[in-house]
Amino acid sequence: MPDRYLEDLNVELFEPLITPEDLKGTLPLSPAARTTVMNSRAIVRRVLDREDRRLLLVLGPCSIHDPAAAIDYARRLRALAARVEDTLYLVMRVYFEKPRTTTGWKGLVNDPRMDDSFHIEEGLHVARRLLLDINEIGLPTATEALDPISPQYLQDLIAWSAIGARTAESQTHREMASGLSSAVGFKNGTDGNLTVAINALRSVSRPHRFLGINGRGEVAVIRTRGNRYAHIVLRGGATGPNYDSVHVLLCEQALAAAGLRANIMVDCSHANSNKDPGLQPAVLEDVARQIAAGNRSLIGVMLESNLEAGSQPIPDDRTQLRYGVSVTDGCIDWDRTERALLAVRDQLRDVLPRRGRIEP
Repeated sequence: MPDRYLEDLNVELFEPLITPEDLKGTLPLSPAARTTVMNSRAIVRRVLDREDRRLLLVLGPCSIHDPAAAIDYARRLRALAARVEDTLYLVMRVYFEKPRTTTGWKGLVNDPRMDDSFHIEEGLHVARRLLLDINEIGLPTATEALDPISPQYLQDLIAWSAIGARTAESQTHREMASGLSSAVGFKNGTDGNLTVAINALRSVSRPHRFLGINGRGEVAVIRTRGNRYAHIVLRGGATGPNYDSVHVLLCEQALAAAGLRANIMVDCSHANSNKDPGLQPAVLEDVARQIAAGNRSLIGVMLESNLEAGSQPIPDDRTQLRYGVSVTDGCIDWDRTERALLAVRDQLRDVLPRRGRIEP
């Protein structure tokens, strides 16, 4: 028996959670979803290997809070993906967990009812159902790997993963990412420093051993092979944006010095847009200009996009939530998203097939 005077003094309750195997048994991977995941992961790997010359775009809501609106967005994105597929490869951003500097809504998995009730098992069911639905329409999905336990529940439905600026320095997240089945992008630190992300790339490519859970929910020692499809994501920092050609060149040099492949993605939001979501299309346009001018290292872009522009606070009365509007960071609306992607497709359609690559 635990000594109640020594252990868990600040723990109120241990609440048993469904196991990953049981959740997958309830919401199994369908043949259509399996095909989407397998094909999309292979395409992302080919983009990073430069066998597929298209530009990888990870775009969608800052966070998911309304599955119905997410499916609405996914159907529109799937139709747009078919229009630009000769030049751009689109992956939907489906973020369920939100890191918080202090407090705030922690995302759909942690708090699906958005009322601090934290029905996490319900959140896992909702999240897995949504990922299945999106993959079943043939649209690949991306998410942020924030909690080291949740990949056991959801990673089989993910084509690309992100490690955020707040967690890129975390050894726990580097070890976890070394075992992810998807490609993974590490963002530079919140101060704009590249060293954190570059060290992470060196770490994640190697095997690791760490504590986690297996499919049966048992605590286990996890032994990974290392993930060779990790790359850097420039998201700006405390000193300002870092998507311009000078910062990209400095990143190329830092990657080369570390013996790493020059695969660079630009996050158009956060500090790169001065936290003004309306500036994201201008960042995307600048990235496209760099590629058209001869850049060979830029392989992808991230955009925060939703059905409607801006953001909204979470009201006490959840029925007052505006449909298709983010409850976390502000986004650009669908019309601006579509116009921006069609413009980039026209700009790069004849450029990307001729582009070479940089070797470390």
